[in-house]
Amino acid sequence: MTEPAIPALTIRPARAEDMETLGGFGALLVALHHELDAKRFIEAGKTTPQRYGHFLKSQLAQPDVLVIVAEEDGQLMGYAYAASEGFDYMSLRGPAGLIHDLFVDPASRRRGIGRMLMEAAMAGLTAMGCERFVLSTAHRNDAARALFASMGFRPTMIEMTREADQAEG
Repeated sequence: MTEPAIPALTIRPARAEDMETLGGFGALLVALHHELDAKRFIEAGKTTPQRYGHFLKSQLAQPDVLVIVAEEDGQLMGYAYAASEGFDYMSLRGPAGLIHDLFVDPASRRRGIGRMLMEAAMAGLTAMGCERFVLSTAHRNDAARALFASMGFRPTMIEMTREADQAEG
């Protein structure tokens, strides 16, 4: 008896035809952050998916940028956006691979897809010569913080926000 085929999850470079889905994922990422702290993070609007997809598409040809996707049986499950960057004196940071976005479709979470995307992004950044990886995550995003800590990331900075019209506390 033949066992049914199990769809294989593939991590691959993003393509222009992926941008409609990736724009939607980006809008969900924006919405998640806004939900976590509406005063700090922008709100997703009607045009956010199109604008986010357009931005990610503009990054595809950049030699120091990675936009990768997780795909299973022809369906995109998530993406990562990362870049090799030089010195940043405003951040007091030397050259590093910055992981800007990591997103997994909510219906596909808890399957190791985020970890696979992170490993692939770090491998790609290492191939570009990066010796360090830096990322930021929302303070209240416990699942992301747990994933990153389990992969050896350590807290190094804490961003703090205050509104101009807020009374001192």
